[in-house]
Amino acid sequence: MTAQKRTVAPVNATAIESFLDMMSAERGASSNTLAAYRRDLLDFVASLSRTDRNVKSATRDDIKRYLAALSTSGSAASSQSRHLSSLRQFYAFLYSESRRGDDPTNAIEAPRRQRPLPKILSQDDVLRLIDAARQGAEKSSEGLRLLCIVELLYASGLRVSELVTLPLGSARSREGFMLVRGKGQKERMAPLNPAAREAITAYLTVRDEFIPPGQRKSGSKYLFPSRGAEGFLTRRRCHQLLKALALKAGLDPEKLSPHVLRHAFATHLVEGGADLRSVQTMLGHADIATTQIYTHVARSKLQSVMEAAHPLSRSRAKGGKPRG
Repeated sequence: MTAQKRTVAPVNATAIESFLDMMSAERGASSNTLAAYRRDLLDFVASLSRTDRNVKSATRDDIKRYLAALSTSGSAASSQSRHLSSLRQFYAFLYSESRRGDDPTNAIEAPRRQRPLPKILSQDDVLRLIDAARQGAEKSSEGLRLLCIVELLYASGLRVSELVTLPLGSARSREGFMLVRGKGQKERMAPLNPAAREAITAYLTVRDEFIPPGQRKSGSKYLFPSRGAEGFLTRRRCHQLLKALALKAGLDPEKLSPHVLRHAFATHLVEGGADLRSVQTMLGHADIATTQIYTHVARSKLQSVMEAAHPLSRSRAKGGKPRG
């Protein structure tokens, strides 16, 4: 690090060290954080060595070129965003200290991180899961509850936090929808298909067994009551139940969770031709950009099906020549 400092022009070194001193004294930045800032800023300074500018005279274009070079070199979007964040903090400091009359990082957008495609289950996988749950429902009250959980998650695309806190009244709806309170206390109508309504009806016959004996007279407001402190089935327990069910269904338990069933709900709707606005409403997404990930999932699946089934694709995969 000392060798690096000696190669830095005094104006750059002074500005950087002043910034790091401020971050340490006023904001209590850790030594690791300070080291990361120093690396990022010295890397930017190195990019200015090809010009006659320093950190005090660098322009917005200099910063854009620097970020573009990071991208070209294969730097991940998250790494590029971190570098830009370091520069924003640094130039905000120089501006506040009147060492610059402007902030060149203004109006520079951080590179968008690619959202990873969600894990999904095929429709056949979901059917296997439901069949396994139905077999368990024939044997115990716990089985009836688990079947209800699976049917609700797949029929309505609920978040696990929404599922476990469902009020009893919402699930008793005889309509094709139930009222759900989601993120930010926003309410939406979630669909209920006949299979889910049947599973709820069957589960309600044994629901009282899950209410602590001392509370059975007063009852519980939750569809899935529990003896735990919160009064309802925990998210952790819900995850455990689904992973155990996956094993019974012959599926990889690592690939199953309540959120995976939510993804399956949305993906299978899109594959079936549902429009994105409807899926957005049913999932409770505030921004349709979040819902658009499911078009990529569906497109990816269609591409793999085409490559596996189309004669021309099979011919090329085997090294053959297309018919002309």
